[in-house]
Amino acid sequence: MEKQLADLPADATHLVLSVGGNDLLGCAGEMLRKPVTLSSEVFLLLARVIGVFESMYRRVVEACLKRGLPLVLCTIYNGNFADPEFQTMARVAVAAFNDAILRLSREKGLPAIDLRLVCALAEDYANPIEPSVIGGEKIARTIWRTISSESK
Repeated sequence: MEKQLADLPADATHLVLSVGGNDLLGCAGEMLRKPVTLSSEVFLLLARVIGVFESMYRRVVEACLKRGLPLVLCTIYNGNFADPEFQTMARVAVAAFNDAILRLSREKGLPAIDLRLVCALAEDYANPIEPSVIGGEKIARTIWRTISSESK
């Protein structure tokens, strides 16, 4: 992240932050298949993962804000997994991650784009976790509309 901010073009007018999907896959992906004895263990496990994510995400947002440019936050999209059970579990985990993103956007008074609403169809994905050309175009249009309306 620091490298990307260091390489920011001098004529940049806005920052759009879209991170967390890989964190979700790394941390929560393993967690989604972990056997538990009590359902309460799932909530405690998820709370720990989200706590780590939120701390990291907060640092990234602060680093972006130091650049002095308008900042737009993006949530994590749900993906398009072939296994319906895994898709359901991923959707619930994504909601928990997105809660942290959306709470921080409100706390900082930053606009947020809910990518779950932008990439909601199977055609929006090239594979289970990456947007297709169609999804990418939808995301680009939504970002453009958001930064255009924020500039007015």
